[in-house]
Order: sequence, then structure tokens, then C-alpha cells
Amino acid sequence: MLDKLEELANRLQELNELLASPDVASDRNRLRELSKEHAHLTPIVEAYGELRRCRKECAETLELMDDPELRDMAVEEKVALETRIEDLESQLRILLLPKDPYEGRNLLLEIRAGTGGDEAALFAADLFRMYLRFCESHRFKVEVMNSSTVVVGGSSGKSATGFKEIISLVTGQDAYAHLKYESGVHRVQRVPLTETQGRIHTSAATVAILPEPDDVEIKVNPAELRIDVFRASGPGGQSVNTTDSAVRITHLPTGLVVICQDEKSQHKNKAKAMKVLGARLFELQEAERHAEEAASRRSQVGSGDRSERIRTYNYPQNRVTDHRIGLTVYKLDQVVSGNLALVSEPVVAWFQAEALKATGS
Repeated sequence: MLDKLEELANRLQELNELLASPDVASDRNRLRELSKEHAHLTPIVEAYGELRRCRKECAETLELMDDPELRDMAVEEKVALETRIEDLESQLRILLLPKDPYEGRNLLLEIRAGTGGDEAALFAADLFRMYLRFCESHRFKVEVMNSSTVVVGGSSGKSATGFKEIISLVTGQDAYAHLKYESGVHRVQRVPLTETQGRIHTSAATVAILPEPDDVEIKVNPAELRIDVFRASGPGGQSVNTTDSAVRITHLPTGLVVICQDEKSQHKNKAKAMKVLGARLFELQEAERHAEEAASRRSQVGSGDRSERIRTYNYPQNRVTDHRIGLTVYKLDQVVSGNLALVSEPVVAWFQAEALKATGS
């Protein structure tokens, strides 16, 4: 591992020189790629530098232990340094894991109501708000690409808005790293708004995390598209549903259909629809490419399979359970308020531990 770290330290120094070069500065694509590599290597090399410093200081404390007056202090410092060295070595093993090919990308967050009728649509809206608050706390930008709403009337006369489907673009350097394990079926257990006798129902919504593809990864042939425009449905006002601004794009070879109608402009809706279509085609392409590995991936937490039940939100018990790793926390109110890290960070740590096992680290 030390030889590898020394190589990376040398590479970071080389990148510093390249990024200062006028030739690189004038080449936008190369500048972007080198900057991404620089951002990836910097925390690794910084941790390696601290590891070397701690090891050097640890060796120096051995000399102080020969002095009776300094021995107790040296022993205490040596224990602290050895603990820090172990932490740094563990951190570096994780940092040296194979880089996720989608690291640093923007992503599409798709949430759809599943089984449970109107209650599932309300739960989909709750999940969207949970992710929105989480993203806001991390300064990720969330842009709604398309949504299909439903207004649900409660037994007490109150009403609430749910989503049959909502698709958002999430942008931010670490957004994908934080959310990539959220794909799957999310289940809720609670008394629905429409329930008159106080019975607990079980409903579900599906979440899909789709990395945004680069332009070179997905090339869409315009001849393979059927584009229809129509009048948007839903809440009116400001020409939203008085002009043919909504766009439906059908990818003829695959049968994939994308609809965007949230914008007043037909051109903006078309641009958003193309972005969503590109992400779905990329997902389909990646699934086909890794078909041979699918069986083994489905047995792991990181399958990303949207049909896999991953989490249950039990409101009466204020409980969230992640079924993939057997984690249960009794802080549902905090999780749905945006403190998703209570669940997501243990899941990420579990993934990393499994990856380390696979590499024999």
C-alpha cells in the first residue's frame, strides 16, 4: 500500500504542474478531467502525509521513553499516535478502493408511488421532501424535471398533495456518493390520511438513482425519436395548461417514454425530457453491459435494483429499518426531516467493508 501511495503522491505533484500549464488551461475537456483526478487524489495524499508524520512522531516518542521524567508523557502520546495511525490506515484502505465510475457526477432522482394507492403517492411526496432537505443541508441543487401530482382528501376534511411520479436532477460534487445506495423499494407503515378507523396500512414507493451520462456515452439518433407536444395537465396559471408546452418523447428502439410538462416553455420541457431519456438509456446500456454480473450484484447491498425492498419507515414506532444491513434506528422523525445520514452513513460504511473484504484488504 505504501508503494501505491508514493506513486499517487508523485502523480498529484505532476497534476499540480499540469494544471498550471497554459496548454491545459486552454483545453476545457482536459482541464476538467485533470481537475477531477486532482480532486480525487488530494484527500488520499493528504491522509498519506499525515500518516507519515504520525509514524515519524511515534518513532520519536520511543527515544523519550528512556527518560524517567518524560516516560509517562511519552507512553500517553505513543498510544494516541498509534490509534491515529490505525485510523489513517483504515481511511486510506477505503480511499484506495477502486474508484466508482460515476463518482462526481450529477444524478437523476426518480420517485414513483407503488402499491398503496393514494397513500403511496403521499409517501412518495414525503420521500421527496426528505431527499430535498438532505440535499439542501449538503448544498446540492435540486431541479424538478417532471412531476405528476394527486390531491388526496382526508377523512377529517383535510387534503394533501402526493406524487404519482417526480423526477429531479440533483447536482453537486458528492451528490452521487451520498445517494447512490437509495435505489429500491421504500415501504411505509402508518395510518393513512384517508383512514377513518385508525388502522395501520402498508404502502410503498420506488426510488431510482440514475447517474447523468456524459455526452460521449450516450448518442441519441433523432431519427429514432417520436416527439409529441400536448397541453399540460395539472395546476393552471401563466399558460401552463393553456398552450401545447408539454413534451412526450418516445425512443422507438427501446420503447422508453419520457414526459416533461412542468415548464411553460416547450423547448425547456424538451431539453429536460432529453436529459431524462439519456439517463434512462444509459441505465439500460449499463444493465446490459453488466448482465453477466447481475446475479452476484443482486446478492449485495449495492445492486441498485429498484425492485429490491431496502427500507421500512414505521411511523407508530418512530422506526426506520434498512433491511440490507439489518439496521434499525428509532429516529424516524429526524430521518424524514432530512437527517438521512442516520441511515445512509451506516449503509455506506457497510458497502465499504464489503468492498474491502472482496479485495482482501
